[in-house]
Amino acid sequence: MPHIGPADGPGKRALRRDFLDARNRLTADDVREAADALAGRALGLPEVAGAHTVAAYVSVGAEPGTFALLDALRARGVRVLLPALRPDNDLDWGEYAGEGSLARVRHGGRMELFEPAGERLGPDAVTRAGVVLLPGVAVDARGLRLGRGGGSYDRVLARLQHAGARPALLVLLYDREVVAHVPAEPHDRPVDAVVTPSGVRRFR
Repeated sequence: MPHIGPADGPGKRALRRDFLDARNRLTADDVREAADALAGRALGLPEVAGAHTVAAYVSVGAEPGTFALLDALRARGVRVLLPALRPDNDLDWGEYAGEGSLARVRHGGRMELFEPAGERLGPDAVTRAGVVLLPGVAVDARGLRLGRGGGSYDRVLARLQHAGARPALLVLLYDREVVAHVPAEPHDRPVDAVVTPSGVRRFR
């Protein structure tokens, strides 16, 4: 697989900073209410309802919250995979078994992440998921996602394509983060849908 790393121009960096600044102004109540609404919207999607395995992530800070969704999926008997960041910025995966199965991990000078504390399943584990939830800070009318800038999920998407896997690709965002246009790179791939507290928008 070709190396895919961060490919950010100044336009992406400035836009990402604006969206992250807006998130940081949210209150704890804002974040909690949005997380509950996001879980309800996502659980109502047919592709989520029919999935045996969902690759997700643990939200941190003012990111659109995922804990309510993770626990609801697990209660339904869905296998939930969570990422663990590797030194090369690629992602390994482990199984979610409740909040007690997570470890706080700090990677260099970045914020602490919650990662699965149990067995590592390998980077290819994501190819067996029926749904992949992608973190992001915005998505545009084409379904192109503005990520956090590390390139980890570009590698995940390339791995899925290489394996011929076609999971539903979903991004969880706040309503104001669905915009007309975000700067794109040649390797960027559109998501299938964005889930926000007020609804779902599909792109293809």
